[in-house]
Amino acid sequence: MSSTNSQVLASIVKAYDVRGTVPDQLNTDIAHALGVSFARFCGAPRVVVARDMRPSGPELVDAFARGVLEQGVDVVDLGLASTDLMYYAAGTLDAPGAMFTASHNPAQYNGVKFCLAGAKPVGEDTGLFAVRDAAIEVLEGRGPAPAASAGSMSTRNLLGAFADHVVSFIDISAIRSLRVVADTANGMGGLVVPAVFERIPQVTLEVMYGELDGTFPNHPADPLQPANQRDLQARVVAGGFDVGLAFDGDADRVFVVDEQGRGLSGSTTTAILAAGVLRTNPGATILHNLICSRAVSEVVREHGGVPVRTKVGHSYIKQQMLETDAVFGGEHSAHYYFLKNFRADSGLIASVLMLNEISLAHTDLSVLRKPFERYSSSGEINTAVADTQQVIEVVAASFAEFPQDRLDGLTVDCGPWWFNLRPSNTEPLLRLNLEAPDRDSCDLHVAELLALITSI
Repeated sequence: MSSTNSQVLASIVKAYDVRGTVPDQLNTDIAHALGVSFARFCGAPRVVVARDMRPSGPELVDAFARGVLEQGVDVVDLGLASTDLMYYAAGTLDAPGAMFTASHNPAQYNGVKFCLAGAKPVGEDTGLFAVRDAAIEVLEGRGPAPAASAGSMSTRNLLGAFADHVVSFIDISAIRSLRVVADTANGMGGLVVPAVFERIPQVTLEVMYGELDGTFPNHPADPLQPANQRDLQARVVAGGFDVGLAFDGDADRVFVVDEQGRGLSGSTTTAILAAGVLRTNPGATILHNLICSRAVSEVVREHGGVPVRTKVGHSYIKQQMLETDAVFGGEHSAHYYFLKNFRADSGLIASVLMLNEISLAHTDLSVLRKPFERYSSSGEINTAVADTQQVIEVVAASFAEFPQDRLDGLTVDCGPWWFNLRPSNTEPLLRLNLEAPDRDSCDLHVAELLALITSI
């Protein structure tokens, strides 16, 4: 059994977190081993733990905490929490953290997102694989002996303090009377969203699917997929709401819908928030991952900021925020990072800042968004290929006359249009993102690229 668990654990540790199906991939033995290895890796006197609403969460957290306690390390249990609440706890308590969540994945999945004290990331380049390898040793009976005395377990409820932290990013008195509907998809938004918005009395909030239910009875908690925003978009229009907010399962991401029921891309939201951040932080550095729209870097420059491209993924962005002193970062996938949030991402902070921008603009979101939407995008298109690297090299050779870089996969600048081709971390897939001046040219170039990719 231990050797099987070792092989499974090696397969479910991804670039940024642990993610697998329960119990065949992620079980209590593996969770316990991760608790032992994470406690040893951190070398801290205490570890914060939290979980989302998935039915498998309590037993996995218990097993993980047992592993931590055995190493003489204290455990602070936050109970049910959003991932950004856990990051807040890791920052304010200056303790490493482990969040048990599978984010937007279906109900049979669970996982772990780790961070160090101060909410510093733990990814493939910052220790996650070391945690994996040490946990494998535990599963194989080669792990460290228990400490002479076990750690102690305590609980903390930081929901109120976290909500206060979120609204500290805005001047509450500047928010105008707005009607907001949030689709929390039976995820952790059902806990944290009302706690935040009750602090903004001018906002009337309606929550859709607010019951915490990790079986996701209404729709998947993955707002990146347009189908999962349809209920929200219909409700915005039918109810005459000013804004719709779509949260993922652990509520660290948010997609925004305007009063006409039209969703904003993560790039558009990044650009709008960047403009607002630069109003109060003139000349600041703003990060955006390399599949964001060109409009993001243009907007940052136009507002006097310094745009910096990054690889895709939260651990890379948080590290680059540290290195560049950036005050804000955004990803097309709707992760938004804030210097004053321990450089961690928060869908709720992004939400209240968007309401701030709408209030200051004295106009509807459908009008506010227009100057920030300058190009047509393909969205992410996945293609199964036999050899991802071979395909990337053939495509690179086919576009050899154009400027290219390998920051993350292959990015080619073809003048009026550009594209990025990245391999999946976990599957034999290539992810194509392409942007062009208009829909017709975007569709044309997508067809050209897909024909080339599938011919190799």
